Amino acid sequence: MNSHPRTLLLILVVLLPVPLVLRAAEAQAGKPQPKVIPLQSQGNQVAPVLTGPPETVTMKSGYVVLAPGKSVGKHSTQQNEELLVIFEGQGEMTFSDGSRLPVKADTALYCPPETEHNVTNTGSGPLRYVYVVANAK
Repeated sequence: MNSHPRTLLLILVVLLPVPLVLRAAEAQAGKPQPKVIPLQSQGNQVAPVLTGPPETVTMKSGYVVLAPGKSVGKHSTQQNEELLVIFEGQGEMTFSDGSRLPVKADTALYCPPETEHNVTNTGSGPLRYVYVVANAK
């Protein structure tokens, strides 16, 4: 009768680490893992936040800081959809057809796939935002 509690204790000790072992195996197998990523930028630049697989399934993102009058340059979303979350400053997103959308702190902008666009800082201070792109197909 005394061996039964010991057997149960041994089973518990052996089984408890299994989720940790599985998580380590999943991480080694290339599955994305939760994490905290500091947003760092040195002046006017685009700093990667998420770089895509195997770090994510399809998502990529970056932290952008633009000085007044600067832009990221015309580019296309291609097969991706894009979200911009604006933290500071003001500017505009311009599109290949000439249309424009205002950009300002505490707003988010959505840009659908196959959309050529540019973001320009039209304010007097820095424009800071994070973009997130994910494959839409």
